[in-house]
Amino acid sequence: MFDLAHQVLVDLGNYVTAFAPIAKKPDKFCHAYGIFQVDLQFFKTDPEFFLQRRWVDFATCLKRCLDELQAATVHAGLGGKSALSDLDQVYVAIAYNAGKFNPAKGLKQGHFDGTQYYGESFFDLLRLAHTAAIPKALAAIAPPPPGTAAIAPATPVVSTGVTMQFEAAAAPLLVRNEARIDSGNVSTKLPTGHLVKVLSAKPAARFVAVQTSLNGAYVHGFVMAKSLLPVDGNPEVPVLVPSPNPPTSGIVAVYAPRRPGEITRRTRPADAHSLNEANQPGRTGATAQDLRQELATIIDYLGVDKAADVRYQPIPGATFCNVYAHDYCFLAGVYLPRVWWTPDAIERLAQGQTVQPLLGSTIDEQRANDLFRWLRAFGPRFGWRQTGTLSSLQTEINTGAIGLIVARRKEDGRSGHIVVVVPEMNDHQAKRDANGAVVAPLQSQAGARNFQYGTGKPNWWMADEFAEGAFWIHA
Repeated sequence: MFDLAHQVLVDLGNYVTAFAPIAKKPDKFCHAYGIFQVDLQFFKTDPEFFLQRRWVDFATCLKRCLDELQAATVHAGLGGKSALSDLDQVYVAIAYNAGKFNPAKGLKQGHFDGTQYYGESFFDLLRLAHTAAIPKALAAIAPPPPGTAAIAPATPVVSTGVTMQFEAAAAPLLVRNEARIDSGNVSTKLPTGHLVKVLSAKPAARFVAVQTSLNGAYVHGFVMAKSLLPVDGNPEVPVLVPSPNPPTSGIVAVYAPRRPGEITRRTRPADAHSLNEANQPGRTGATAQDLRQELATIIDYLGVDKAADVRYQPIPGATFCNVYAHDYCFLAGVYLPRVWWTPDAIERLAQGQTVQPLLGSTIDEQRANDLFRWLRAFGPRFGWRQTGTLSSLQTEINTGAIGLIVARRKEDGRSGHIVVVVPEMNDHQAKRDANGAVVAPLQSQAGARNFQYGTGKPNWWMADEFAEGAFWIHA
């Protein structure tokens, strides 16, 4: 085997000139064979694969590769699945690379190169592969421009079940994790008139299993059967596709006007203006690793937990989660309003009129409750969409995307809350359960307590004082 391995290296030197001087050394030899590079360590268990040069046959190599990946699929706990998500594929790759897989460790498994684990590098590469310039009919994700992340498209509703519609009642339709009534069992609230696919229903059943899409978020759970009405034609449930570019006419982005030369600084109390200090950091990278590092730089620059950055420090009766979320998004090149048009101004803009931004007249400052409503009403035309689970939220944010968790207060005069969800890096990690599901994403916030990185109180958006919460992402 050694003679064969050395001769192959000599032969390679005729085609790859860098190998030629190495092949002149009698103790050097090729370590991996075939298009999928079977390592020479497997000579001990399958010597004929090497000695009979079976590695030159593509079909033989492909079968061996698939056998190994099937075994890795079992090691990753995914055996029997008919389709694998991006994360599933990464988990298989980790099991292949490390020979085992621990769901609780997420992507931080496999070989560590001093910067990233194999799992993290593989995920970045897989998402990058999705952006390859191939025919649109085959492309899953459009190539993102520099400064934006390659996030996955919204999950489609592919059920063959019967389409039904939530009746026009006063209360929203509660989607529950399990078929029982329990305040802690509610996962989502659907607006009246929303379409759902009914997956299963027994005669006279109190609950039915449904799936749907809400502002791009895939929703699966149980609803009260009596709340649903039939729909003619069994239409498909639409899945929101956010606009790749913000509008340039009509209802457009707006900022509070300022005097010429006026500077809005982090070291001064918050007002209606966006930051415009010199040398502010931004998000311009073309790789996931660059984007993550740039977002970390923005977090450090804003210094939400530093007393010197007065802009975000709570005062009696007021906190500034909305200001911090706006500043983070603003520096990252994503629009989340600090001020927004009044209803009268929106009506005039929709009619094609020109409206001057005047604070207190045509524009108002946006609090967390306002941002909750803004994201639902206007977010998609500015690139925002919802996602349904904490795991999918953290997964997309780890590509260098922008994420938010926002909750609307029940008492409209009281402030809601909004936090930024940020990429996992180094020692800053989300919390996961033993199965690898995210139970608390990595967050950054201003509020009653300010912190650059933390996981906060679990499910804080489901507290009694909030009417509802939502997870939003932006490339």
